[in-house]
Amino acid sequence: MDINGNYNRPVKVADGIFWIGVYEPEANLHCNAYLLVEGEHALIIDGGSRPDFANIMMKILQAGVQPQKIAGLIYQHYDPDLCGSLSNYIDLCDNKDLKIYSKASNNMFLRYYFEKSHHAKLTDIGVSNYELDFYGRRLKFIKTPYTHAAGSFVTFDELTGTLFTSDLFGSFSQKWRLFEEFNDGCLTCNEYGNCPNHVDYCPLPDLISFHQHVMPCNKSLSYSMGLLEKLPVKIIAPQHGSVYNKKRDIAFLISLLKDLKEVGMDAIA
Repeated sequence: MDINGNYNRPVKVADGIFWIGVYEPEANLHCNAYLLVEGEHALIIDGGSRPDFANIMMKILQAGVQPQKIAGLIYQHYDPDLCGSLSNYIDLCDNKDLKIYSKASNNMFLRYYFEKSHHAKLTDIGVSNYELDFYGRRLKFIKTPYTHAAGSFVTFDELTGTLFTSDLFGSFSQKWRLFEEFNDGCLTCNEYGNCPNHVDYCPLPDLISFHQHVMPCNKSLSYSMGLLEKLPVKIIAPQHGSVYNKKRDIAFLISLLKDLKEVGMDAIA
């Protein structure tokens, strides 16, 4: 199967990790939800909007996961494009032990997505020192404040080196592919509108524009990149845009965003 061709089924990103997002050819903002499977149990990361729920749940079933086996939902901030279907998961999973993992500052907003009777499911990741042992699979939560929400964080799967980055590394993606990579010339080029390799679409302008418009300022973006460059990341899996799984591409993107200017308020100031 062409991994950049069939988006009607779950797509493997790494061992036990699947893309279960929604591909909309007419949209520039593609939403990526992810499924993490360990044995008989599963986690959903940034589970998607309410209109996308049926499509995403179909992919979960196609991956061989029954709703009752979903043990947790991780929400890395509180926007409706990733949290809107929260009540759908609670109702369909019908799992009294289901946990909703996020920061306490996010949970005060997440509780408005579902009935009060289920608010006990909200779990503050800070209570467990920003780590989760998921049936032997260790996840680390790294705080990335104000990129873009105050309570934003990213999730690192130590087993595969996959970093789930939510809005970081996202893109408006005029011509979207799930897996993206750069050639040698991309790493030194700054003529995005006049590609010397005559590639019909360069993803960098859309990625840069996304961060300049969505992130609040240079400082918050640079701070988060400084944290992430210290991790042994093998795969970047954002909630918008494309997945990157080449070491040099990941290092390049971190460096690019760390030094990016005219971000948010700084473009006005």
